[in-house]
Amino acid sequence: ERQRDRRGKGDDQGGQQGGQQGGGGGGGQRQQRQGQQNNRDNGPQDDFDDEAGGRRGRRGRYRDRRGRRGRDDFAGDVQVADDDVLIPVAGILDILDNYAFIRTSGYLPGPNDVYVSLAQVRKNGLRKGDHVTGAVRQPKDGERREKFNALVRLDSVNGMAPESGRGRPEFQKLTPLYPQDRLRLETDSNVLTTRIIDLVAPIGKGQRGLIVAPPKTGKTMILQSIANAITVNSPECHLMVVLVDERPEEVTDMQRSVKGEVISSTFDRPAEDHTTVAELAIERAKRLVELGHDVVVLLDSITRLGRAYNLAAPASGRILSGGVDSTALYPPKRFFGAARNIEDGGSLTILATALVETGSRMDEVIFEEFKGTGNMELKLDRKLSDKRIFPAVDVDASSTRKEEILLGTDELAVVWKLRRVLHALDQQQAIELLLDRMKKTQSNAEFLLQIQKTTPGSGNGND
Repeated sequence: ERQRDRRGKGDDQGGQQGGQQGGGGGGGQRQQRQGQQNNRDNGPQDDFDDEAGGRRGRRGRYRDRRGRRGRDDFAGDVQVADDDVLIPVAGILDILDNYAFIRTSGYLPGPNDVYVSLAQVRKNGLRKGDHVTGAVRQPKDGERREKFNALVRLDSVNGMAPESGRGRPEFQKLTPLYPQDRLRLETDSNVLTTRIIDLVAPIGKGQRGLIVAPPKTGKTMILQSIANAITVNSPECHLMVVLVDERPEEVTDMQRSVKGEVISSTFDRPAEDHTTVAELAIERAKRLVELGHDVVVLLDSITRLGRAYNLAAPASGRILSGGVDSTALYPPKRFFGAARNIEDGGSLTILATALVETGSRMDEVIFEEFKGTGNMELKLDRKLSDKRIFPAVDVDASSTRKEEILLGTDELAVVWKLRRVLHALDQQQAIELLLDRMKKTQSNAEFLLQIQKTTPGSGNGND
């Protein structure tokens, strides 16, 4: 019996040496076979996903016959021969689960995108949304072409040296404050849209604003006016116009009329494209804010972005009224909530349009989720636009929180006096009186002086 026990122990040890960790008490020969099998299988595994997001199934499938790893192992330091031809590349970095790409043709995936390994991303402290320049190796004649060229040299990150990316502050750790520096939108005396916004809902750097608009009330024209005013009055701000689920002709019109970055995904594209564009755009804006820049993002529209996330998100099983998935509203909230004025430099201003009165219960649910999250609201009215009164601004319902920080003491007193006067009138009379008086003056300062002189302090008159 002792000899038999000794033999069993020897077999067990042999099985463990064959590679099986923590055996379950079976025969030694079986463990040995399993150990040999494990040795074959436990080679380096490559988790490289293809661009469509599908998991590569078999472990050894993308290694060559000698058992060498895929390109993720050596891509951190790619060896470049003297006779290699290097082609310069530039674009926005998009980091996915197990790999990254430089989007060279905009914010959507394209055929000329450049592959970046996670080793390079970690080594250089790269983040999603960084603007990266570098070089790829041109394939030689007869060489097998990869689907995407790999980055072999990193030249700059956001216009600075590659190593500068490591010590950057993280956006989420920056301290948010109320907007303090005003973004004046008033330009020419005849552009009444921006003059009215300056009076009823002033905007500051770091504002989180909603433009609440029924269909056909001129919200896109208001966005264009705001964009053009910012490029004229605040050229230091980086302007980004994000158009999600929009008509193609409106995208072209915006590109031609706005001197800024126009990022778009038209309604004929899948919902995944809408969400990809929006996420990469907001990450780009965050990277600029981390560097101390002032960024203004105009989004049209947050309702359609919510719809796109509702279509693209995996079903959680919890459905709200209107067919909205409970998890689908978190990503657009994260987008909108990124707006903030940063203590000690930098700001991210987001003005987003929200659709109401569309007849869709889903749109109502999405709007209700965002109502109250902004610190500025500009409301447009369908009755005014039906009577062809533009801009169709509902003066009573439009306002900015903590407007006393943005307006001077004297200006604030006159604006409040003006509000009391307009509140006594009905909606149409109020906007008509306001537009009529503004047309007769050359600037808002002149208009407010006139109001101060002609309006009694009690605000009972109609002047």
